[in-house]
Amino acid sequence: MAVYKEEKTGTWRVIYRYTDWTGEKKQTQKRGFQTKREAQAWEREQLNKARADLDMTFKSFVEQYTADMQTRIKENTWATKEHIIRSKLLPYFGKLKMSNITAQQIITWQNELMNYKDENGKALSPVYLKTINNQLSAIFNHAVKFYGLKENPAANVGNMGKARSREMLFWTQEEYQKFAFAVMDKPVSYYAFEMLYWCGIREGELLALTAGDFDFERGTVTINKSYQRIDGRDVITEPKTPKSNRVIKMPDFLIEEIKEYLAKIYGLQKNDRVFNITKNYLHREMTRGADEAGVKRIRIHDLRHSHISLLIEMGYSAVAIADRVGHESINITYNYAHLFPSTQTDMADKLNNFRKEPTQNVS
Repeated sequence: MAVYKEEKTGTWRVIYRYTDWTGEKKQTQKRGFQTKREAQAWEREQLNKARADLDMTFKSFVEQYTADMQTRIKENTWATKEHIIRSKLLPYFGKLKMSNITAQQIITWQNELMNYKDENGKALSPVYLKTINNQLSAIFNHAVKFYGLKENPAANVGNMGKARSREMLFWTQEEYQKFAFAVMDKPVSYYAFEMLYWCGIREGELLALTAGDFDFERGTVTINKSYQRIDGRDVITEPKTPKSNRVIKMPDFLIEEIKEYLAKIYGLQKNDRVFNITKNYLHREMTRGADEAGVKRIRIHDLRHSHISLLIEMGYSAVAIADRVGHESINITYNYAHLFPSTQTDMADKLNNFRKEPTQNVS
Protein backbone atom coordinates (compact mmCIF):
# COMPACT_ATOMS: atom_id res chain seq x y z
CA MET A 1 0.00 0.00 0.00
CA ALA A 2 1.00 3.61 -0.45
CA VAL A 3 -0.41 6.98 0.63
CA TYR A 4 0.00 10.04 -1.60
CA LYS A 5 -1.09 13.67 -1.48
CA GLU A 6 -2.68 14.90 -4.69
CA GLU A 7 -1.40 18.40 -5.38
CA LYS A 8 -4.32 19.51 -7.55
CA THR A 9 -6.99 18.76 -4.98
CA GLY A 10 -5.01 18.89 -1.75
CA THR A 11 -6.56 15.55 -0.71
CA TRP A 12 -4.94 12.19 -0.01
CA ARG A 13 -5.04 9.00 -2.06
CA VAL A 14 -4.37 5.39 -1.05
CA ILE A 15 -3.22 2.79 -3.56
CA TYR A 16 -3.95 -0.70 -2.29
CA ARG A 17 -2.35 -3.78 -3.85
CA TYR A 18 -3.50 -7.23 -2.79
CA THR A 19 -3.71 -10.90 -3.81
CA ASP A 20 -7.24 -12.27 -4.20
CA TRP A 21 -8.45 -15.74 -3.23
CA THR A 22 -7.39 -17.18 -6.62
CA GLY A 23 -3.81 -15.96 -6.13
CA GLU A 24 -4.15 -13.17 -8.70
CA LYS A 25 -2.49 -9.85 -7.82
CA LYS A 26 -4.82 -6.86 -8.02
CA GLN A 27 -4.79 -3.15 -7.29
CA THR A 28 -7.43 -0.69 -6.18
CA GLN A 29 -7.38 2.83 -4.81
CA LYS A 30 -9.44 5.29 -2.83
CA ARG A 31 -9.27 9.07 -3.19
CA GLY A 32 -10.60 12.11 -1.41
CA PHE A 33 -9.26 11.76 2.15
CA GLN A 34 -8.99 15.17 3.79
CA THR A 35 -6.00 14.25 5.95
CA LYS A 36 -3.09 11.84 5.81
CA ARG A 37 -4.29 10.31 9.08
CA GLU A 38 -7.67 9.42 7.54
CA ALA A 39 -5.92 7.85 4.55
CA GLN A 40 -3.60 5.81 6.76
CA ALA A 41 -6.51 4.66 8.94
CA TRP A 42 -8.31 3.38 5.85
CA GLU A 43 -5.09 1.70 4.72
CA ARG A 44 -4.71 -0.09 8.08
CA GLU A 45 -8.32 -1.24 7.94
CA GLN A 46 -7.80 -2.79 4.49
CA LEU A 47 -4.72 -4.63 5.76
CA ASN A 48 -6.70 -5.95 8.75
CA LYS A 49 -9.40 -7.21 6.41
CA ALA A 50 -6.87 -8.81 4.08
CA ARG A 51 -5.27 -10.64 7.01
CA ALA A 52 -8.64 -11.41 8.64
CA ASP A 53 -7.27 -9.52 11.64
CA LEU A 54 -10.03 -8.87 14.18
CA ASP A 55 -8.49 -5.52 15.02
CA MET A 56 -10.73 -4.44 12.13
CA THR A 57 -13.88 -2.51 12.97
CA PHE A 58 -17.28 -4.12 13.32
CA LYS A 59 -18.29 -2.28 10.12
CA SER A 60 -15.40 -3.84 8.19
CA PHE A 61 -16.20 -7.28 9.54
CA VAL A 62 -19.82 -6.86 8.45
CA GLU A 63 -18.51 -6.30 4.92
CA GLN A 64 -16.61 -9.58 5.20
CA TYR A 65 -19.66 -11.33 6.70
CA THR A 66 -21.73 -10.03 3.78
CA ALA A 67 -19.23 -11.34 1.23
CA ASP A 68 -19.24 -14.74 2.97
CA MET A 69 -22.97 -15.15 3.52
CA GLN A 70 -25.10 -13.12 1.10
CA THR A 71 -25.06 -15.65 -1.75
CA ARG A 72 -25.93 -18.48 0.65
CA ILE A 73 -29.15 -16.90 1.90
CA LYS A 74 -32.45 -16.28 0.13
CA GLU A 75 -32.72 -12.73 -1.21
CA ASN A 76 -35.73 -11.78 0.91
CA THR A 77 -34.08 -13.18 4.06
CA TRP A 78 -30.89 -11.27 3.34
CA ALA A 79 -32.88 -8.05 2.79
CA THR A 80 -34.27 -8.41 6.32
CA LYS A 81 -30.81 -9.11 7.75
CA GLU A 82 -29.27 -6.17 5.90
CA HIS A 83 -31.91 -3.77 7.22
CA ILE A 84 -31.32 -4.88 10.81
CA ILE A 85 -27.54 -4.62 10.42
CA ARG A 86 -27.72 -1.17 8.83
CA SER A 87 -30.31 0.36 11.14
CA LYS A 88 -29.77 -1.39 14.49
CA LEU A 89 -26.19 -2.70 14.66
CA LEU A 90 -23.86 -0.43 12.66
CA PRO A 91 -24.94 2.84 14.34
CA TYR A 92 -23.82 1.45 17.70
CA PHE A 93 -21.00 -1.03 16.99
CA GLY A 94 -19.77 0.13 13.57
CA LYS A 95 -16.63 1.98 14.71
CA LEU A 96 -15.68 -0.45 17.50
CA LYS A 97 -12.97 -3.05 16.92
CA MET A 98 -14.35 -6.57 16.70
CA SER A 99 -11.82 -7.92 19.18
CA ASN A 100 -12.64 -5.22 21.75
CA ILE A 101 -16.46 -5.38 21.88
CA THR A 102 -17.46 -6.37 25.41
CA ALA A 103 -20.47 -7.95 27.06
CA GLN A 104 -21.06 -4.69 28.94
CA GLN A 105 -21.34 -2.74 25.68
CA ILE A 106 -23.87 -5.27 24.42
CA ILE A 107 -25.92 -4.97 27.63
CA THR A 108 -25.98 -1.17 27.20
CA TRP A 109 -27.07 -1.57 23.56
CA GLN A 110 -29.81 -4.04 24.55
CA ASN A 111 -31.11 -1.65 27.20
CA GLU A 112 -31.25 1.21 24.70
CA LEU A 113 -33.31 -0.88 22.28
CA MET A 114 -35.62 -2.21 25.01
CA ASN A 115 -36.27 1.37 26.17
CA TYR A 116 -36.68 2.79 22.66
CA LYS A 117 -39.96 4.49 21.72
CA ASP A 118 -40.82 5.94 18.32
CA GLU A 119 -42.48 9.32 17.76
CA ASN A 120 -45.84 7.75 18.63
CA GLY A 121 -44.51 6.25 21.85
CA LYS A 122 -44.49 2.72 20.45
CA ALA A 123 -41.77 0.31 21.61
CA LEU A 124 -40.08 -2.38 19.54
CA SER A 125 -41.94 -5.69 19.78
CA PRO A 126 -40.43 -8.53 21.85
CA VAL A 127 -40.18 -10.69 18.72
CA TYR A 128 -38.32 -7.97 16.82
CA LEU A 129 -35.96 -7.40 19.75
CA LYS A 130 -35.11 -11.09 19.74
CA THR A 131 -34.59 -11.04 15.97
CA ILE A 132 -32.18 -8.08 16.24
CA ASN A 133 -30.21 -9.76 19.01
CA ASN A 134 -30.04 -13.02 17.06
CA GLN A 135 -28.49 -11.17 14.12
CA LEU A 136 -25.79 -9.62 16.29
CA SER A 137 -25.02 -13.02 17.78
CA ALA A 138 -24.89 -14.60 14.29
CA ILE A 139 -22.18 -12.13 13.25
CA PHE A 140 -20.08 -12.90 16.32
CA ASN A 141 -20.61 -16.65 15.83
CA HIS A 142 -19.30 -16.27 12.29
CA ALA A 143 -16.22 -14.49 13.64
CA VAL A 144 -15.66 -17.27 16.21
CA LYS A 145 -16.13 -20.10 13.72
CA PHE A 146 -14.13 -18.76 10.78
CA TYR A 147 -11.94 -15.86 11.93
CA GLY A 148 -10.56 -16.90 15.29
CA LEU A 149 -12.54 -14.68 17.64
CA LYS A 150 -12.08 -16.17 21.11
CA GLU A 151 -15.75 -16.02 22.16
CA ASN A 152 -19.12 -14.57 21.29
CA PRO A 153 -19.80 -11.70 23.73
CA ALA A 154 -23.50 -11.62 22.74
CA ALA A 155 -23.87 -15.26 23.81
CA ASN A 156 -22.39 -14.41 27.21
CA VAL A 157 -24.99 -11.68 27.69
CA GLY A 158 -28.00 -13.73 26.62
CA ASN A 159 -31.03 -12.76 24.57
CA MET A 160 -33.59 -10.02 24.79
CA GLY A 161 -37.22 -10.14 23.73
CA LYS A 162 -39.04 -13.40 23.17
CA ALA A 163 -39.91 -15.77 20.36
CA ARG A 164 -43.63 -15.06 20.19
CA SER A 165 -45.17 -11.69 20.98
CA ARG A 166 -48.83 -12.53 21.03
CA GLU A 167 -51.28 -15.37 21.15
CA MET A 168 -52.38 -16.99 17.91
CA LEU A 169 -55.85 -15.97 16.81
CA PHE A 170 -58.33 -18.19 15.00
CA TRP A 171 -61.55 -17.93 13.06
CA THR A 172 -64.21 -20.56 13.47
CA GLN A 173 -65.87 -21.85 10.31
CA GLU A 174 -68.85 -19.61 11.04
CA GLU A 175 -66.63 -16.52 11.38
CA TYR A 176 -64.76 -17.35 8.20
CA GLN A 177 -67.97 -17.90 6.22
CA LYS A 178 -69.25 -14.47 7.29
CA PHE A 179 -65.94 -12.93 6.21
CA ALA A 180 -65.90 -14.81 2.89
CA PHE A 181 -69.40 -13.57 2.07
CA ALA A 182 -68.27 -9.98 2.78
CA VAL A 183 -65.36 -10.14 0.30
CA MET A 184 -67.24 -12.06 -2.39
CA ASP A 185 -67.83 -8.82 -4.30
CA LYS A 186 -64.15 -8.95 -5.38
CA PRO A 187 -63.44 -12.36 -6.95
CA VAL A 188 -59.63 -12.18 -6.60
CA SER A 189 -60.05 -11.49 -2.88
CA TYR A 190 -62.61 -14.22 -2.35
CA TYR A 191 -60.64 -16.95 -4.14
CA ALA A 192 -57.36 -15.90 -2.52
CA PHE A 193 -58.84 -16.20 0.96
CA GLU A 194 -60.50 -19.49 0.04
CA MET A 195 -57.05 -20.91 -0.78
CA LEU A 196 -55.55 -19.52 2.43
CA TYR A 197 -58.29 -20.85 4.70
CA TRP A 198 -59.02 -24.24 3.15
CA CYS A 199 -55.42 -25.19 2.26
CA GLY A 200 -53.53 -23.54 5.12
CA ILE A 201 -50.85 -22.15 2.81
CA ARG A 202 -48.62 -19.20 3.64
CA GLU A 203 -49.19 -15.74 2.18
CA GLY A 204 -46.02 -15.86 0.05
CA GLU A 205 -46.94 -19.34 -1.20
CA LEU A 206 -50.35 -18.09 -2.29
CA LEU A 207 -48.96 -15.13 -4.21
CA ALA A 208 -46.39 -17.32 -6.01
CA LEU A 209 -49.00 -19.77 -7.35
CA THR A 210 -49.09 -20.15 -11.13
CA ALA A 211 -51.70 -21.79 -13.33
CA GLY A 212 -49.43 -24.79 -13.82
CA ASP A 213 -49.38 -25.50 -10.09
CA PHE A 214 -52.99 -26.72 -10.22
CA ASP A 215 -53.78 -30.28 -11.33
CA PHE A 216 -57.56 -30.46 -11.53
CA GLU A 217 -57.61 -34.13 -12.55
CA ARG A 218 -55.87 -35.10 -9.34
CA GLY A 219 -57.42 -32.25 -7.39
CA THR A 220 -54.08 -30.95 -6.13
CA VAL A 221 -52.05 -27.77 -5.87
CA THR A 222 -48.24 -27.91 -5.78
CA ILE A 223 -46.40 -25.62 -3.38
CA ASN A 224 -42.79 -25.17 -4.47
CA LYS A 225 -42.05 -21.44 -4.35
CA SER A 226 -42.75 -18.20 -2.48
CA TYR A 227 -43.35 -14.61 -3.61
CA GLN A 228 -41.72 -11.51 -2.17
CA ARG A 229 -41.60 -7.87 -3.20
CA ILE A 230 -38.04 -6.54 -2.72
CA ASP A 231 -36.89 -3.05 -3.71
CA GLY A 232 -39.81 -2.68 -6.11
CA ARG A 233 -39.15 -6.05 -7.78
CA ASP A 234 -41.19 -9.26 -7.86
CA VAL A 235 -38.93 -11.97 -6.44
CA ILE A 236 -39.77 -15.68 -6.51
CA THR A 237 -37.77 -17.76 -4.03
CA GLU A 238 -37.83 -21.28 -2.67
CA PRO A 239 -40.40 -21.90 0.07
CA LYS A 240 -39.61 -21.17 3.70
CA THR A 241 -38.16 -24.62 4.49
CA PRO A 242 -37.48 -27.85 2.54
CA LYS A 243 -40.52 -29.35 4.27
CA SER A 244 -42.61 -26.58 2.69
CA ASN A 245 -42.27 -28.20 -0.74
CA ARG A 246 -45.46 -30.25 -0.88
CA VAL A 247 -48.55 -31.24 -2.85
CA ILE A 248 -51.88 -30.40 -1.22
CA LYS A 249 -55.12 -32.20 -1.97
CA MET A 250 -57.94 -29.67 -2.34
CA PRO A 251 -61.57 -30.28 -1.31
CA ASP A 252 -63.93 -30.76 -4.27
CA PHE A 253 -65.76 -27.46 -3.80
CA LEU A 254 -62.45 -25.55 -3.86
CA ILE A 255 -61.36 -27.33 -7.05
CA GLU A 256 -64.54 -26.11 -8.76
CA GLU A 257 -64.09 -22.58 -7.42
CA ILE A 258 -60.49 -22.28 -8.64
CA LYS A 259 -61.42 -23.76 -12.02
CA GLU A 260 -64.08 -21.07 -12.31
CA TYR A 261 -61.65 -18.36 -11.24
CA LEU A 262 -58.87 -19.36 -13.66
CA ALA A 263 -61.34 -19.58 -16.54
CA LYS A 264 -62.10 -15.87 -16.06
CA ILE A 265 -58.45 -14.75 -16.40
CA TYR A 266 -57.92 -13.72 -20.01
CA GLY A 267 -54.89 -15.18 -21.78
CA LEU A 268 -53.65 -17.04 -18.70
CA GLN A 269 -50.47 -19.03 -19.37
CA LYS A 270 -49.07 -21.96 -17.42
CA ASN A 271 -46.34 -19.89 -15.73
CA ASP A 272 -48.47 -16.80 -15.01
CA ARG A 273 -49.20 -15.91 -11.40
CA VAL A 274 -52.89 -16.40 -10.71
CA PHE A 275 -53.11 -14.00 -7.76
CA ASN A 276 -51.38 -10.96 -9.21
CA ILE A 277 -51.93 -8.86 -6.10
CA THR A 278 -49.76 -7.63 -3.22
CA LYS A 279 -49.55 -8.43 0.46
CA ASN A 280 -50.76 -4.91 1.20
CA TYR A 281 -53.86 -5.58 -0.89
CA LEU A 282 -54.62 -8.73 1.10
CA HIS A 283 -54.17 -6.87 4.40
CA ARG A 284 -56.54 -4.10 3.30
CA GLU A 285 -59.11 -6.66 2.19
CA MET A 286 -58.72 -8.52 5.48
CA THR A 287 -59.62 -5.35 7.35
CA ARG A 288 -62.50 -4.49 5.01
CA GLY A 289 -64.00 -7.98 5.15
CA ALA A 290 -63.69 -8.32 8.92
CA ASP A 291 -65.33 -4.91 9.46
CA GLU A 292 -68.23 -5.64 7.09
CA ALA A 293 -68.74 -9.15 8.51
CA GLY A 294 -68.56 -7.99 12.13
CA VAL A 295 -65.89 -10.52 13.06
CA LYS A 296 -62.63 -9.93 14.89
CA ARG A 297 -59.70 -8.79 12.72
CA ILE A 298 -57.01 -11.46 12.61
CA ARG A 299 -53.71 -11.52 10.74
CA ILE A 300 -53.37 -13.12 7.30
CA HIS A 301 -51.13 -15.77 8.87
CA ASP A 302 -53.87 -16.55 11.38
CA LEU A 303 -55.87 -18.09 8.53
CA ARG A 304 -53.18 -20.77 8.49
CA HIS A 305 -53.64 -21.22 12.24
CA SER A 306 -57.39 -21.43 11.65
CA HIS A 307 -56.90 -24.20 9.09
CA ILE A 308 -54.65 -26.16 11.44
CA SER A 309 -57.08 -25.78 14.35
CA LEU A 310 -59.89 -27.01 12.08
CA LEU A 311 -57.89 -30.13 11.17
CA ILE A 312 -57.13 -30.78 14.84
CA GLU A 313 -60.85 -30.46 15.64
CA MET A 314 -61.54 -33.00 12.88
CA GLY A 315 -59.27 -35.48 14.65
CA TYR A 316 -56.17 -35.55 12.44
CA SER A 317 -52.77 -36.30 13.95
CA ALA A 318 -49.88 -33.85 14.22
CA VAL A 319 -47.95 -35.88 11.64
CA ALA A 320 -50.77 -35.74 9.07
CA ILE A 321 -51.35 -32.03 9.63
CA ALA A 322 -47.64 -31.23 9.39
CA ASP A 323 -47.45 -33.01 6.04
CA ARG A 324 -50.30 -30.88 4.68
CA VAL A 325 -49.12 -27.47 5.90
CA GLY A 326 -45.37 -27.94 5.46
CA HIS A 327 -44.33 -28.00 9.12
CA GLU A 328 -42.31 -30.42 11.18
CA SER A 329 -44.71 -32.54 13.25
CA ILE A 330 -42.88 -31.61 16.45
CA ASN A 331 -43.68 -27.95 15.76
CA ILE A 332 -47.37 -28.76 15.32
CA THR A 333 -47.32 -30.66 18.61
CA TYR A 334 -45.51 -27.84 20.43
CA ASN A 335 -47.37 -24.84 19.00
CA TYR A 336 -50.86 -26.34 19.03
CA ALA A 337 -50.64 -28.72 21.99
CA HIS A 338 -53.46 -26.91 23.83
CA LEU A 339 -55.86 -27.69 20.94
CA PHE A 340 -55.32 -31.44 20.83
CA PRO A 341 -57.79 -33.40 22.98
CA SER A 342 -56.21 -34.38 26.25
CA THR A 343 -55.62 -38.08 26.85
CA GLN A 344 -54.59 -37.61 30.48
CA THR A 345 -57.88 -38.86 31.93
CA ASP A 346 -57.85 -41.94 29.71
CA MET A 347 -54.24 -42.64 30.70
CA ALA A 348 -55.08 -42.35 34.40
CA ASP A 349 -58.10 -44.66 34.05
CA LYS A 350 -56.05 -47.34 32.31
CA LEU A 351 -53.27 -47.10 34.88
CA ASN A 352 -55.89 -47.38 37.62
CA ASN A 353 -57.39 -50.53 36.07
CA PHE A 354 -53.93 -51.98 35.56
CA ARG A 355 -53.13 -51.46 39.25
CA LYS A 356 -56.36 -53.23 40.30
CA GLU A 357 -55.59 -56.41 38.38
CA PRO A 358 -54.65 -59.25 40.73
CA THR A 359 -50.95 -59.94 40.88
CA GLN A 360 -49.57 -63.45 40.83
CA ASN A 361 -47.62 -64.59 43.84
CA VAL A 362 -44.06 -65.35 43.09
CA SER A 363 -42.80 -68.38 45.09
